[in-house]
Amino acid sequence: MDQEGVIMNRYEQTPVLQAKGLVKRYGRVTAIDNTDFELYPGEILAVIGDNGAGKSSLIKALSGALVPDAGEILVDGKATLFKNPLDARSQGIETVYQNLAVSPALNIADNLYLGREIRKPGILGRVFRMLDKKKMHEAARNKMSELGLLTIQNIGQAVETLSGGQRQGVAVARTAMFGSRVVIMDEPTAALGVKESRRVLNLIRQVRDKGLPVVLISHNMPHVFEVADRIHIHRLGKRIAVISPKTHSMSDAVAIMTGAMEPDQPGSLQA
Repeated sequence: MDQEGVIMNRYEQTPVLQAKGLVKRYGRVTAIDNTDFELYPGEILAVIGDNGAGKSSLIKALSGALVPDAGEILVDGKATLFKNPLDARSQGIETVYQNLAVSPALNIADNLYLGREIRKPGILGRVFRMLDKKKMHEAARNKMSELGLLTIQNIGQAVETLSGGQRQGVAVARTAMFGSRVVIMDEPTAALGVKESRRVLNLIRQVRDKGLPVVLISHNMPHVFEVADRIHIHRLGKRIAVISPKTHSMSDAVAIMTGAMEPDQPGSLQA
């Protein structure tokens, strides 16, 4: 089967993560206005929108960071309710938030395994609940090296001593380690230099190529058009269109995002 056929079959499948009619209000302000969302198996879906468009609220709802007032979220076609991020994580949905959500006082390995610590085998772990620090440090070093994000020698170094780019690398590595169904990345290259950004973009492709779908929220349009299979455009709290980088230019995407150009078929896949 050719590549076009593979893509068409992908979008005929049940979405891995889906939202229908989501609504979230803060008093008189409507952050999410009856919006829909679909993420299909094995794709990179970029989410773009101007500041205040509501895309961050949408992603928070999909990752369990906020509970919508109306609408439903479906995982593999089954309706579910995320009351908190732990509920989303239990379903294999991992998120790198824009504020990184790392613990500065802990070291790299402890941050990677925060909430998922490995205990020593036998009575030491089961009864005395001792952590297997050696195993966690080795696994953390291997993962950081595998992703090309390890630019420091001491895996036991406190995260607060790292640069902004290195902290982002820790957050990305943690997500790549534990995401089993969906990986959500909120501005993953915002604090990174050119070289580190390139590594993260390559990581996003690697994750996708292994069959794990990725949601990429970004203001960096060249990055979006470089890696995304589809682009979800958000404006005024709702999805305006979903376009393909193969059929639309960056200028088209910006025009639709700002309201300067109307989409051909609002809210639909234009590919």
